[in-house]
Amino acid sequence: MSAATAPAVELEPAERVSGVAGTSVDVLGVAKTIDGVRVLRDVSFSARPGEVTALLGPNGAGKSTVLRGIVGLARLDSGTVRIGGRALAELDRPLVTVGVLLDPDAVETRRSARDHLRILAAANGLPASAVEHALRLVGIAELADRRVAQMSLGTRQRLSLAGAFVGEPQVLILDEPHNGLDASAIRWLRNTLRAYADAGRTVLLSSHLLGEVARLADRIVVVDGGRVVADTTVDDFIAGASADAAAALEDRYLTLVGDR
Repeated sequence: MSAATAPAVELEPAERVSGVAGTSVDVLGVAKTIDGVRVLRDVSFSARPGEVTALLGPNGAGKSTVLRGIVGLARLDSGTVRIGGRALAELDRPLVTVGVLLDPDAVETRRSARDHLRILAAANGLPASAVEHALRLVGIAELADRRVAQMSLGTRQRLSLAGAFVGEPQVLILDEPHNGLDASAIRWLRNTLRAYADAGRTVLLSSHLLGEVARLADRIVVVDGGRVVADTTVDDFIAGASADAAAALEDRYLTLVGDR
């Protein structure tokens, strides 16, 4: 099954799952220095329930460091990060609250796709049915017993997405989720992320594909030089432009950060 023929995601509205209207991601005054270089400088923004928030910026701007800091994989020098008002480390079953894709190469290559997801599910108290659903959702059910080492880049990316989706979380945090995906899989991902947001859940992603951002995102946060240089809705960012949304967003973005 390809991603184009994978089943559409069906989600309960956020308030039915958690008892609240949704789970926000709040980044407050975050700073980080790596090897003597100030990578992040007082970065603050929020990703809200019911919206897709795109984190944009040139290579080296600090986007991945922000995302890694949110999920506790990078120790921040200062500032706080809260997911639904709590630190990720405080969550008993993190995959039910936050689904994460940061590095598809972090998967143990000697395991099968099914075994990889089973380990994630077991650690978060999820049933085996959640694994099978995630495999079908991303369109790799027929490859579930293949070792990761034998998979293409696109298939590994889908497996990493399955790991993010397996808990049907309230929040998705995805670093360049389109990498390695073909056109049909990109369209499936766009529709799936839109469904998550429309169900009152929170989607925060980074991407260099500005056309996809224009089609999918509700809000953009632009980071350059370790600082937030724009935090607004997509509509406001391209307001008054005569070009189509994708071209207008690209023009405004490159004007803001410089066409390097």
